Amino acid sequence: MLVHLRLTVPTHLADDVVDLLRHDDRSANLTRHVGASLSPVGDLVECDVARELAGEVIARLRDLGLHDSGGIVVTTPTSTPFTAARRLERAAPGDPDDAVIWDTVIEQCYAASRTTVSYYLFFVLASLLAAIAVITDSAVLVIGAMVVGPEFGTVAAIATGLVFGRPDLTGRALRLLVSGIAVAVAVVALLSLVGDLTGLITSDMVTRPRPQTGFIWHPDQWSFIVALIAGAAGVLALTTARANAMVGVFISVTTIPAVGNLALALGVWAPSEIRGSAAQLAVNLAGMVLAGAVVLVLQRLLWVRALAAAQRLLSSRGQRATR
Repeated sequence: MLVHLRLTVPTHLADDVVDLLRHDDRSANLTRHVGASLSPVGDLVECDVARELAGEVIARLRDLGLHDSGGIVVTTPTSTPFTAARRLERAAPGDPDDAVIWDTVIEQCYAASRTTVSYYLFFVLASLLAAIAVITDSAVLVIGAMVVGPEFGTVAAIATGLVFGRPDLTGRALRLLVSGIAVAVAVVALLSLVGDLTGLITSDMVTRPRPQTGFIWHPDQWSFIVALIAGAAGVLALTTARANAMVGVFISVTTIPAVGNLALALGVWAPSEIRGSAAQLAVNLAGMVLAGAVVLVLQRLLWVRALAAAQRLLSSRGQRATR
């Protein structure tokens, strides 16, 4: 798997950037369009590199100062059916699916911490689904609410900001998460209050035994363990670009259902459910942030060495198998 680098390079850095990429046998399709860049004034340089080495190449470009005076755009081609691509992949250590491009991860976290209307809308809609799931005692709706919820990217951004020493990222993500919860609770609580006044919802619907959805407001040691596992899996999926694995994370942690249950309990005033839902929410968020931070620290310290050891082990097994 390759990634494509599109670089807008100021004139005074153009030769250095081209020399860096030209003499690196792990890049291909190097092109230079002299004078093509108008802002900054300079050249447009493009090339393909193996995903496993993209982080290293970007770091070297940053050392040249390109991130300050020029532009670095990273994209992933859908297909690279040419011989040089296979050569690059063979030369690069490890497997592209295991590669971590830290600059891309950090940018994704900054994007996840931006305040947007759609973020609040998804938070509210997911919480409404969770509230209806409580009223109808529907496990299917609980799963739907988990999938719709937008909060995991924000939680991952909090952990990333803590590990990489970026308080601005942590602060932005934390404010967005808290405000998202507050808005969703306010909207759903107001609607549940209206439902209570009109007879559409009764307190018995919330406080009665709910075999399918009672776990939403009953935190225990397993709630924290699940939050730890989900947080670790989610951050691992984020750093290795395993989007499919994120769905499993979304439907394993009851963050959004706890928000919906909390708002519904406030609307009909069920104190025990309020306390339980708030505790469940706190347990889930704390567990995911803690596990996410631990995974990021371990990846930064040990990931490259662990992958190299695994590759040596797998290679030796493959050689023994062919004998």
